[in-house]
Amino acid sequence: MSAPHISGIIPARYASSRYPGKPLAPLGDKTMIQHVYDRCLLSDTLNDVYVATEDESIQKAVEAFGGKVIMTRADHPSGTDRLAEAAEKIDTDIIVNIQGDQPFFDPDMVLEGVQPLLDDPSLELCTLMAAIEDKADHLDTGFVKTVCNLQGDALYFSRSLIPYPHTDTPHGVYEHLGLYVYTKAMLIKLAALPPTTLEQVESLEQLRWLEHGIRIRVVETQCTDQAFSGFSIDTPEDLQRGEAMLKERGL
Repeated sequence: MSAPHISGIIPARYASSRYPGKPLAPLGDKTMIQHVYDRCLLSDTLNDVYVATEDESIQKAVEAFGGKVIMTRADHPSGTDRLAEAAEKIDTDIIVNIQGDQPFFDPDMVLEGVQPLLDDPSLELCTLMAAIEDKADHLDTGFVKTVCNLQGDALYFSRSLIPYPHTDTPHGVYEHLGLYVYTKAMLIKLAALPPTTLEQVESLEQLRWLEHGIRIRVVETQCTDQAFSGFSIDTPEDLQRGEAMLKERGL
């Protein structure tokens, strides 16, 4: 049996509500989307990498640095829908959804998310988590938390603190990281699921999948430098911080 073909897809939308044109923002000597694309190329796990976008200026910018682009409709309500349309246009087995606003992400995280699907053919969806070490972040709704069962499958995701420390039982608090790995068939299935109540209450799309009974394996990343690799750019101020981080690390 041949090894599965594994494709990385980076959804890149021009019309961001908080930061229009964000994928084309200059960061050091590259655009942000090129930073993400180049990090993907450092992963030996991916057979190919694509940018999925609705915008011709992003298409031209990606093709200018030698990247591959899949053009999608402009009216997708979520990144998953855009990803599913892109996936249907390529011949592949496993899709890795890489966040387009994390220019410093650790390429080792790709294999961390893919390996469970390679080890267990019945598994069709995996994502990552990392321990939240700073207790001040436990109550920050910007950190999406997750809890899992003893098999490592997600029980719930929330912007609230979970589990709530009603007793002093030793436990960890984990942040959900936005890298997803799916079989192509599962990704297309997810995009067809109708919205659910918990998803709308928390504004977390992955709760739709749980409410529909989809199993989500969650792996704790071994990447220890989350302050850098997990850094997301959502505003022009974040971009300035990203520039400073590059200089601080001599990159």
